[in-house]
Amino acid sequence: MSINLLETKAYDYPLPAEMIAQYPTDKREQSRLMHLNCKDKAITHKSFEDIKDILKEDDLLVLNNSKVIPARLFGKKANDTKIEVFLLNPADEPDHWHCLLYPAKRIKEEQWLYFSDGLKGWINPTRVDGTWKIRMEYNSDFWQVLDEVGHMPLPPYIKRADETGDKSRYQTVYAKHNGSVAAPTAGLHFTDSLIEEIKDKGTEIEELTLHVGLGTFRPVKTDNITDHHMHSELVEITPQAAENINKARTQGRRIVAVGSTSVRSLEAFYNEEGIVPGLSQTDIFIYPGYEFKAVDAMITNFHLPQSTLMMMVSAFGGYEYIKEAYSIAIDRGYRFFSYGDAMFIEK
Repeated sequence: MSINLLETKAYDYPLPAEMIAQYPTDKREQSRLMHLNCKDKAITHKSFEDIKDILKEDDLLVLNNSKVIPARLFGKKANDTKIEVFLLNPADEPDHWHCLLYPAKRIKEEQWLYFSDGLKGWINPTRVDGTWKIRMEYNSDFWQVLDEVGHMPLPPYIKRADETGDKSRYQTVYAKHNGSVAAPTAGLHFTDSLIEEIKDKGTEIEELTLHVGLGTFRPVKTDNITDHHMHSELVEITPQAAENINKARTQGRRIVAVGSTSVRSLEAFYNEEGIVPGLSQTDIFIYPGYEFKAVDAMITNFHLPQSTLMMMVSAFGGYEYIKEAYSIAIDRGYRFFSYGDAMFIEK
């Protein structure tokens, strides 16, 4: 029976719940790494610290330096009713944010929500595209207050409350720019020392910024993937980064993207002249049939069934090859999703 790769159900697979990583490994670089070579269809099993040996001296490694914000705020209304606010992204006006509310039914009129002595928000009950708008008021630096009061936005398949250690472990060591509400998880395996070893080998490293939104990890709900509306995310590629990446491509060197976010950014900002620098939203949706133009290899985690990320890696590695790799990963006890293990896929 032939498989229709435009049907969402083609990207489903059975996964035992115990294989979903609830905590990170003790050390970042000690997670497992599955190495896929698309040319000979080989699959080998390594530790992530072996990435320094897999990368070539003339590779250019592209990282997403977006920083996860502690987006979950637990507060109360004036009458002491508890409520949770999940910050999504800044709105057009200063100190205004788009957000989600739990439970939503408790907000029927404009009012203050209180999160701490130094942080409160004026909420508008009118929803637009399923989100609310809140104006934050704070008594010092906003990011400092948010870091003190907010909680890390662990994904719902991690069945526990966030803990102190998540502040550092659900964050890449090279995170710089506040804006993500979910981690670019492929980068979680890198350590400062591993990055230095990679640089010492001669591998060049470049950075871009894509602020990860909630939609990244959500399963596709439509039967046909072409009916799925892709979420939009803010990307910035600096002129210097674009110049360095284009130079590497001109020299015939491999562009290795760390994470699906880096892949989407590079492909979205590519035209016939190469990578174009800029700051803009992208809603690029990559699924089988897509011809990759900017990326030669990628590092990525194991993704949710029926997610756009499963579709993207299937487009890059080939549907049957990725399907086989996932089956082997399950048989061998790999750890899945955000705090799980990784793959290196090369053309």
